[in-house]
Amino acid sequence: MTRALITGITGQDGSYMAELLLSKGYEVHGIIRRASSINTQRIDHIYQDPNNPDARLFLHYGDLASTEWMMDVIYRLVPDEIYHLAAQSHVQVSFQIPEYTGDITGIATTRILEAMRRSGVNARFYQASSSEMFGAAPAPQSESTAFIPRSPYAAAKLNAYWMTRIYREGYGLFCCNGILFNHESPRRGETFVTRKITQAVARIAAGRQEHLYLGNLDAVRDWGYAPEYVEAMWTILQQAEPADFVIGTGEAHSVREFVIEAFRYAGLDWSRHVKVAERYMRPLEVQYLLADARKAREQLRWEPRVTFSELVAIMVDADMESMGLEPPGEGKRILEARLGHWHQWRNSVTKAVQAVTGRASQ
Repeated sequence: MTRALITGITGQDGSYMAELLLSKGYEVHGIIRRASSINTQRIDHIYQDPNNPDARLFLHYGDLASTEWMMDVIYRLVPDEIYHLAAQSHVQVSFQIPEYTGDITGIATTRILEAMRRSGVNARFYQASSSEMFGAAPAPQSESTAFIPRSPYAAAKLNAYWMTRIYREGYGLFCCNGILFNHESPRRGETFVTRKITQAVARIAAGRQEHLYLGNLDAVRDWGYAPEYVEAMWTILQQAEPADFVIGTGEAHSVREFVIEAFRYAGLDWSRHVKVAERYMRPLEVQYLLADARKAREQLRWEPRVTFSELVAIMVDADMESMGLEPPGEGKRILEARLGHWHQWRNSVTKAVQAVTGRASQ
C-alpha cells in the first residue's frame, strides 16, 4: 500500500488530495496544527478512528517551524510520496506578517527536504509553488518565464521553489514544483476573494448582508476548479522523471468579472452592493496572471474541464445552500454532467469510509 504524507491536509487542496489518495487505495497521513478550536471541518467526513485495523487515514499534530519534529515524522512514517501543501497562503496577510510567512511558507520546505536527505527516505516530493511568484512578469507565464515576486508570500514561495530544484539537481531527490495558478472551490477559505464574493452573494440573497467590500477590482487572474488541480498534483508525482509544471486554464478574468458573474448568477445587481475599500489594497499589486500550461497538456495529458462561469456557479450554489436558500442549481448539474470522473472518486471514498466508520462522504 502506497503511503503518502500531506502537509496542510485540513486546507482546500489538502482535503481534496486526501479524498483522491484514499480513492486510489493509499494509506494517508496528514499533518494538522494544534488549536483551541477544531479546524478539521474539510476532512471530518473522511475521518477514521486510528484504532480501527482497517483505517487508512491518520492525523498527526505537528509544527512546520520545527526541524527536529519534521525529521522525526518523516523518519518514522517513511512515506512514498509527500505533498507539501501547508503554508501561510494569504497574499494580503503576508504583508502584515512577512517574517512568519517567510518561515512557514518558505523555510519549512527546506526543513522537509533536508529531513528527506538526512534520513535517506526515498520519497517523491511535491512542492506547492504559486503563480504569484511571476508577479510583474508579462503574461502568459510558463515554466521558463522569469520570476518577479511582488509580495512576501511570493518571495517565500520562490525560496521554496528554488530549494526544491536545488535538492533535485544537487542531491538527486525526486522533487517537483507544481506552479499552480488560482484554483477555487466551495472549500476555499472565506477570506480569499472568490469565496468572499460567493459567500457575500449568498448572504445578500438571504438578507443577512447589504454590502461587499473589496480591494482592486481590476486585478486579473487565471481561475480554475481546485479538484482538477489536485489531480494534476498527483499526476506530476507519477512521472518517470521529476520536473516542474505550470498548471492553469489559459483563460484570465478580472476580479470585477468574477463579481459580475456571481451576482448575475444569483439574480442580483452587483453595483448596488459592492464597494471598494482602501484597506484591502496591497502595497504592491500583481495585475495580470495567465497560465501557459502547454507542458502540462503535452506531458501530463492534463486539461481543465470546468469553465470560469461554471466555477462561479458551483461556488455560488454551495454557499446559497449553506444559507438555506434554493440555488439556481446550475453548479450541481455541471458537477454531474462534466465531472463524472470526480464523482467516481468521491463514490469510492464514500465506500471506503463507510467500510471503516459507517460515515458517508459529503
